[in-house]
Amino acid sequence: MFTRRKFIGTTIGAGVALATGGCATQPTGKRMIVDAQVHLWKASGPDYTWNPGAKPQLPEPFTIERALPLMDEAGVDRVVVVPPALNDNNSYGLEAARRYPDRFRVMGRIPLQDPKSAALLPRWKEQPGMLGVRVTFNTPETIAWLSNGTADWFWPAAEKAGVPVMFLAFGNVSKFGPIAERHPGLVLIIDHMGVNNVIAKEGRTAAAIGDAVALARYPNVSIKMSNLVSSSLEPYPFRDLNEHLKRVFDAYGPRRCHWGTDMTANFARATWSQRIAHFTQELTFMSESDKDWVMGRSIRERIKWA
Repeated sequence: MFTRRKFIGTTIGAGVALATGGCATQPTGKRMIVDAQVHLWKASGPDYTWNPGAKPQLPEPFTIERALPLMDEAGVDRVVVVPPALNDNNSYGLEAARRYPDRFRVMGRIPLQDPKSAALLPRWKEQPGMLGVRVTFNTPETIAWLSNGTADWFWPAAEKAGVPVMFLAFGNVSKFGPIAERHPGLVLIIDHMGVNNVIAKEGRTAAAIGDAVALARYPNVSIKMSNLVSSSLEPYPFRDLNEHLKRVFDAYGPRRCHWGTDMTANFARATWSQRIAHFTQELTFMSESDKDWVMGRSIRERIKWA
């Protein structure tokens, strides 16, 4: 049985920074590359049991030991670990941050359907390596939480605790406008520009980007320009996304746009180096200073990773 003691053990081991929030000064010289989303996971076992029917993005675990050489090869300095939806156990991401504190930080999962989880938020960031929460609304059940009251407890609790929130809500990004307006101190980060492969194949990318761009009016909202390999219908360098990326960039600006890969999604379609070069070499509407922000500085500022 998943007891409260066990739950706390797996999840727990004022102002909030907004668009102009504090962050350490960018070092001179080499651009710091920070990937705003990577899943890490290990095989299911007694201390890390997958939920029944859970399916990872790759047939084999994407472990710390597997990620680090790929990061080094591509020149990725840091990674924001977003634990996958295999369970609500953040322990493996926190292990990565503990073992390699200069390389990893975590935006952890929380059982959103359980209002008792609110008691965890005031101490959430006391977990070494934990910087925030990532919530997902990508099934009929979880999408319903946005309208049936299930998730209502979370937004004021996260705002009060100063916990940044990344959210995945393909086709439902517009529902976060009222949340952003009611909770101006809550840092909200849109995942993947609100676009996935299904939306792209159905020709709804422009409309989905429009929903994401509409939220740029709220200074507490920023956006991850991430998992583009999955939303492009063309091979690298994904030029069918250029107009959409520019539209997002023009709306949010460099300090509220965050590059990320979701590397294990469509892993074979593009290397980590290609996903970097897509931004640093192909997106000519960004200046070099803009790229400094988008490729790492903005996400560090947003989630306070000095």
